[in-house]
Amino acid sequence: MAKLRILYVSSEVDPFLNTSKIANFVRNLPTAMQERGMEIRILVPRFGSINERKNRLHEVVRLSGITIPMGEDEKPLTIKVASIPAAKLQVYFIDNEDYYQRKYVLTDKDGAFYSDNHERAIFFCKGALETVVKLGWAPDVIHCNDWMSSLVPLYISTHYRNHPIYKDSKTLFSPHNSEFDFTFSSDDLIEKVKIGDLDEANLGSLSASNYEAFIKIGAEYADKVVSLVNADNSRIQSIIDEFQDKTYQNIAENDLDFFEKTYMELAGN
Repeated sequence: MAKLRILYVSSEVDPFLNTSKIANFVRNLPTAMQERGMEIRILVPRFGSINERKNRLHEVVRLSGITIPMGEDEKPLTIKVASIPAAKLQVYFIDNEDYYQRKYVLTDKDGAFYSDNHERAIFFCKGALETVVKLGWAPDVIHCNDWMSSLVPLYISTHYRNHPIYKDSKTLFSPHNSEFDFTFSSDDLIEKVKIGDLDEANLGSLSASNYEAFIKIGAEYADKVVSLVNADNSRIQSIIDEFQDKTYQNIAENDLDFFEKTYMELAGN
């Protein structure tokens, strides 16, 4: 039997960047699943605070030349790779000079939320999926973590639904606990999210243009939603309650048997 292929999409992973519990979750769970015989890839943004020399990131030249549609613009995508030595896990970094090469992650030196964080999330989701296409690596399950990866289930269900790499892929969405208080420009958000023939009718959940909007669209289009114990808060819970029929609630981060079983069920094994 071929190894189950699991793709993790996340805003961060330890040891490259660790600002929240997401980083530990996306380090520990993939490591455990690899030890259980699964084939793993991890994709994260290459935020400027990640030291390339220290972490031995290098550009993957054979994956160069990709541009990502962002509204009326095309933005160049650079893909870098490194490994977590202790776990022998490959991590691919989505990079763009305009979006990620800043000293800070989501807020500036004064703690103000970057007004283009929606663009950074959109570019990351589009760039991550195009990177996997370039790799020619068809994932059985794509496990998306929190708001920055929440557009991936949407794109898999619409734009990529018949793509040979993704036609059999299932998505799992895990909200975490990294909410923010900021409202983006609704028109700008919708225009930047669009790709190919994606119908604006699919984007109703994004109308509020805030944190809840990203969580809602992730939950709406994912095949399954996993609400973790440490992500229990009212802002998430009120959204999750709308999708009870496909949500696993209050799952412990270290419940490895649950995740293994869920991945296998999603993949039809």
